[in-house]
Amino acid sequence: MTTMIETVGRTDRTRRTGRTTALLALLFLTACGGGAEAAAGGDAAAAGGGMPPMPVDVDTARRGLVIDAVRANGKVEAVQSIELRPDATGRVTELLFREGQYVAAGTALVKVDDAMLRAQAAKAEADRDLAKQKFDRQTRLRTDAASPPADYDEAAAGARSAEATLSALQLQIERTTVRAPFAGVVGQRFVSLGDYVTSASRLLTLQTTDPQRIAIDIPERYATELKPGQTVDFTVASQPGKTFKATVEFVDPVVREEGRTILVKARAANPNGALKAGMFVEARLATATRAGAVVVPEDAIQPLRTANVVWAVVDGKAARRTVTLGSRTAGVVEVLTGVSAGEQVVVGGLERMNEGMPVAPRQRGAAAAKPADAAAKP
Repeated sequence: MTTMIETVGRTDRTRRTGRTTALLALLFLTACGGGAEAAAGGDAAAAGGGMPPMPVDVDTARRGLVIDAVRANGKVEAVQSIELRPDATGRVTELLFREGQYVAAGTALVKVDDAMLRAQAAKAEADRDLAKQKFDRQTRLRTDAASPPADYDEAAAGARSAEATLSALQLQIERTTVRAPFAGVVGQRFVSLGDYVTSASRLLTLQTTDPQRIAIDIPERYATELKPGQTVDFTVASQPGKTFKATVEFVDPVVREEGRTILVKARAANPNGALKAGMFVEARLATATRAGAVVVPEDAIQPLRTANVVWAVVDGKAARRTVTLGSRTAGVVEVLTGVSAGEQVVVGGLERMNEGMPVAPRQRGAAAAKPADAAAKP
């Protein structure tokens, strides 16, 4: 009886061990099947192309007109400006103008008392007539040989002297009226009726208004690039948003020691009187023009410590280009080397670019990429 129990016990243990072995085998096969499926999934992902292209904003390098320019500050000046003073001494008897009035050349402006001069001129006129009569008498006597030559010469000299004296007094009388030497606008007056004036007394100011002239100071390093006929664009604070144009007519041959600058003057039309003498101007002087230059948006330039870089899109991949820059203005940079016209350049996401990276270019708006016609030197 005991032996049978032991036999049955061994049989049960054998059965339990068999079931455990079968279960372990089943789990092993299941695990192996899952790994194969995972490996198959990885192979499928690899076959799908890896990292997708990164979307980037691009624009196109274009050819355009580039104008090298120098920026400077200055002021508006009148082409002609003067403080009128009298030639005669006396009291002011008439003021024939209004402040701010436009007057033509030769217009009478101020009258100085000339009563004394007129009295002297009347006496000189009588002396001239007497001298002329004496000269005529000596002329008749000389014809008849009844007068010595010395008397004739004396009478002739007396007649000329009397005539000259009268002419000088008449000129002084004429100059008691102060006239406008050129057409312009009357400025501030400094005298009133009854004031006693001399040749040193200021009477009024007179200046031209159309055209006007701007005077700007250019650093001496641009001395070889300055010449008459160049164009100047400038603005004034009283006309925000409006740009005026002027043409250079004078380049000072001397460099100013203070500031090491060269004085340049340009003439500007002023038909509406918007430009007034003394106004502060911000000017931009064009020194050279280049047609067909390659320009890119300023956003396309990645400044590094040793070079400037532009990322171009070539066959759907990013290509690093080291570029040489020329002139620049707000939003636009001239590229001398490194990029050709027609190439697409990245303008957004430059910090994420790597050589050969797949990219999906998106064209930026034309308004943002439109190149300007000018570039300014700093």
